[in-house]
Amino acid sequence: MFLDHIQLRVAAGHGGSGAMSFRREKFAPEGGPDGGDGGKGGSVFLRANRALNTLNPYRNKREFTAERGRQGEGCMRHGKDGLDVLLEVPLGTLVKDGDTGEVLAELLEHGQDVCVARGGRGGLGNTNFKSSTNRTPRHHQPGEDGEERTLDLELKLIADVGLVGFPNAGKSTLVSRLSAARPKIADYPFTTLEPQLGVVSLDRFGGDLLDSWVIADIPGLIEGAADGAGLGIQFLRHVERTRMLLHLVDLSDPITEPAEAIRVIDGEVQAFSPVLAAKPRWLVGTKLDALQDEERRKAFEALCAERGQKPVFISGVTGEGLRELAFAVDAALKELKGLKEEAR
Repeated sequence: MFLDHIQLRVAAGHGGSGAMSFRREKFAPEGGPDGGDGGKGGSVFLRANRALNTLNPYRNKREFTAERGRQGEGCMRHGKDGLDVLLEVPLGTLVKDGDTGEVLAELLEHGQDVCVARGGRGGLGNTNFKSSTNRTPRHHQPGEDGEERTLDLELKLIADVGLVGFPNAGKSTLVSRLSAARPKIADYPFTTLEPQLGVVSLDRFGGDLLDSWVIADIPGLIEGAADGAGLGIQFLRHVERTRMLLHLVDLSDPITEPAEAIRVIDGEVQAFSPVLAAKPRWLVGTKLDALQDEERRKAFEALCAERGQKPVFISGVTGEGLRELAFAVDAALKELKGLKEEAR
C-alpha cells in the first residue's frame, strides 16, 4: 500500500556525565583530578534515497531513539559517543515539526540529509576545573539532554509533468505508452489507486537518448474531490512540484461534455492549491479512436482556442498523436527550465 504521509517520534541520545575522579598512584602522592568527559549523545538524521518511493518502511515502527553517550571515567578516560540513527526517506519528502508546523527541510536530492534531533553534549569531568587556586575540584557536569521531536513527513513525488482528469480519462494508458511504467489499466473508473511515475525518453520516438522527463499519474478527480469525495484529492500534492500539467479529457464519453469535464477539474485543482492551478496546463483530448461524434471534437477545439492553445488529440490504442505530444512537452519543459534559470 502506498504511504505518503506519516508522523514519527524521534529522540536524540543524552550526553554522558563527566567523571569526578582523583589519581591514586603509589608514586604520585599529590595525585590530582583525572575525571574524563562524558560522550556526546547520538543524533537522528533523515537522508533522501532515490531507491525509495513510499514511506511504507515506517508503517509499523514510528518511534526512534539514538544511543546516549557513555559516562566519563577516571584516568582521563572519556565516554564513548552514542551512535546516530539514520532514517532513509524517498526524494521529495517534506519534513515538518509536528508540534509547530515549521518546515524543517525538503529532501530533493539523493544523499541529502538533515539532522532532525541533535544529541546532547557530554558533561565535563572535574579535570577541566583544575586551577592554581583549586587543586582538588569536586565539580563535574552532567550531560545535556538530547532533543526530542515529533515529525510530520509528507511525500511529494518529483516529476516534470503531472496528469489530471476524470477517472478513466486515459491517464494510465498514456503513461504506459510513453514510458516503461506498467500501471494497472482497466475499463472501469478508479483503476489507479496510488500515484505512478514513468520516465519518458524521446529515443522511443526517434529522438535523442538524452532527452527525457518524468511523468506522474494520480488517481482521477471527481466533482467534490476538494471536499473529500473520491481518491484523487489526497494525491494532488504529488503534482505540486511538476513544471506543467496535462489535463486529459475523454472525447468518447457520451455522457459528460468536454466543457463540463474541464470545468470540474479546473475547479478542483483551484480549490486544492492556487499555486498548482497557476502552472501551465495543456488540454489533451484522449480516446480519439473511439470518438463517434465530430461535434465533440469541434467543441474541444473551441475550448482550446479560448485558452490560446493548439488542440492536442491522442489515442492510447492506436498511438496517434503520442510522438507529437512527447516532443511538444519536451520542448515546453526546456523552455520552462530556461525561464527558471534566467529568473535566478
